[in-house]
Amino acid sequence: MSIEKVKKYLKQYGKDKDVIELSQSSATVQLAALALGVKEALIAKTLSFKTNDSAILIVTAGDTRIDNKKFKTLFGLKAKMLTPEEVEKYTGHKIGGVCPFAIERDEIKIYLDTSLKRFENVYPACGSSNSAIKLTCEELEKLSNSSGWIDACQIVP
Repeated sequence: MSIEKVKKYLKQYGKDKDVIELSQSSATVQLAALALGVKEALIAKTLSFKTNDSAILIVTAGDTRIDNKKFKTLFGLKAKMLTPEEVEKYTGHKIGGVCPFAIERDEIKIYLDTSLKRFENVYPACGSSNSAIKLTCEELEKLSNSSGWIDACQIVP
């Protein structure tokens, strides 16, 4: 089970006990915000994209969408999301629980979008469709072993 893998991964940082297991689904930004009682923008959604030979993950605020022009400038290719099967193959997590922790393949680069920096705390998933963890942006950066901060999104009004 993916949530157990994430808890084991977070244990090295002393954060495994901070995983929130919800009684209802948190599989979408809307459901996660409702279940956690927070604004949708605070949900740190993890988006997965194809590269020429692998994939990348971008963790972004819940009120944003990928800006295709920015993405192409940053990565030199068109933003193309992974299929649900590819998401699980590359990340080890199913859609609805994808997170930047305990990723299946080491070559997957994880980026954090600057849209998250507006907030003191954000809530990424933890490997299941009913889990989350409350983290500061600094904690998210450390725990995700990110490749850095990028500006790849636009806020959706």
